[in-house]
Amino acid sequence: MTYEEIMQRLEELGTEQTKKTFMNHGAKEPIFGVRVGDLKKLVKFVKKDQELALQLYESGNHDAMYLAGLSVNPKLMTKETLQGWAEKAYWYMAAEYTVAQVAAESEYALELAREWIKSEDEMVSVCGWNTYSNYVSITPDNELDISEIKALLTQVKNTIHEERNRVRYVMNGFVISIGTYVPELNEEAKKVAEHIGKVHVDVGKTACKVPLAKEYIEKVESKGRVGLKRKTCIC
Repeated sequence: MTYEEIMQRLEELGTEQTKKTFMNHGAKEPIFGVRVGDLKKLVKFVKKDQELALQLYESGNHDAMYLAGLSVNPKLMTKETLQGWAEKAYWYMAAEYTVAQVAAESEYALELAREWIKSEDEMVSVCGWNTYSNYVSITPDNELDISEIKALLTQVKNTIHEERNRVRYVMNGFVISIGTYVPELNEEAKKVAEHIGKVHVDVGKTACKVPLAKEYIEKVESKGRVGLKRKTCIC
C-alpha cells in the first residue's frame, strides 16, 4: 500500500468515540481515532517498507505515528531519526509507547535513554525513562549496568515527587520495571517503591490511575514471574 492508501484506510478505520478518548488523554489534531487493535492489522502492509513507516511518523497524524512505531525496524533507525521522533512526540502515548519502545530495541537504546532522561523537555524526558524501562525488559541481566540502574533508582527515590507530571508517571514505571525484570534489584526496587508511596499524576479527563509500585511488583512476585524477560517491547 502507498502512503496515500494507508492514510485513507486510517481515516476509514477512525471513529469519533476513539478520537474523543485519545484527545481526552492529550492527543491533538490531526487524528482519525483508530483503535490500536485495528492499527495492528495494517502493520503487514508497512512492515517491510522502512521509508513508508518513516513517512507515516512524519505526517504528524497520531494514528499514522503509532502505526509507524509498530511497523518500523528499530535496528535500521539512526540516532538522528530517533531524536527527531522524540522531539515530535508531543503527548504521552507517542513518547511512552511509540518512541520509547522503538528506541529500546535500537542500537542507541542506552545512549539515548541517558541523554533524554536529563532533558528539560517533559516529553523527551518521558521518552528517556521509558526507553530505559523497556530496554531492561528485553535485555539479559548480565548485559545491564547494575550500578547505573541503582543510581537511577536513587534519583527516583529522591526526586520523583518534585518532577514534572508525566515524568513522575514513568519514574514510577521505572521502579516497577526494575523490580519486575531484574531479580538482583528486586528488593531494592521494592524499598524505593515503599519510600515513594503513592505518586500523584494529573491524568486529565480520564479514569486512568497510577499503579502503586510496591503492590505491582509484589503481584508479579506472587505469580513467580520476576526476571522473565520479554521478546519484544513493541506493542
